[in-house]
Amino acid sequence: MTYQKLTAFGKRFISYHILFKYGFNLSPMYRRSTARVTEVSPDLSKITIKLALSWKNKNYVGTIFGGSMFAAVDPIPMVQLLNLLNNEYVVWDKSATVKFKRPANQDLYADFVFTADEIKAIKEKVATSQELEFVKTTTLTNKERDTIYCEVAKTIYVANKEFYKKKRKARKNASK
Repeated sequence: MTYQKLTAFGKRFISYHILFKYGFNLSPMYRRSTARVTEVSPDLSKITIKLALSWKNKNYVGTIFGGSMFAAVDPIPMVQLLNLLNNEYVVWDKSATVKFKRPANQDLYADFVFTADEIKAIKEKVATSQELEFVKTTTLTNKERDTIYCEVAKTIYVANKEFYKKKRKARKNASK
C-alpha cells in the first residue's frame, strides 16, 4: 500500500512511466536484485531491464547468481499488468518456473512486453469467466538479444475485483 500511495502522490508531478522507472530503481526490494529498469514506454507496454555482472551478484564460480536473475524478473510482469489494467482488476503472481540455460558471465537484459491485443484478450476473458490464469515468459539475454541465459515463466492470476472480493469472503466464511 505504501508504494501505491507514493505512486499516487508522485503522478501529480512526474510522468507515470518516468515515475515507474525511478520508483523501481530506488525501491529497496528491487535494488537488492542488482538489476535496473533502463527503459519504460510512455504507455507501460514495454519495460527493459539490465542486470549487470558485478561483485554484488557473482556466485562462487564468477557468474551471475541465479537468485539475482530471478529477482530481476520477478516483480515486473505483475506490477506492469496491474498498471496496464484499470482499477477493476486484481492481479497476483501465482507461481514461477525458472530455467537456467547457461552460466551468465556478462550483463543480461530482459524486455517485458504486453501488446494491446494481449490486454484486450485478458479483459475479454475476465469479462466472461470473472478470472483467469495465464503464463507470461520472460528471457534474460545478452545485449544483442541472440543468446538466452535464463527463462522465467510466471503464472499470473487476473480477476474482476468484485468477483475476487466475493470469492475471498465466501472462502473466509467457509473456513469458520
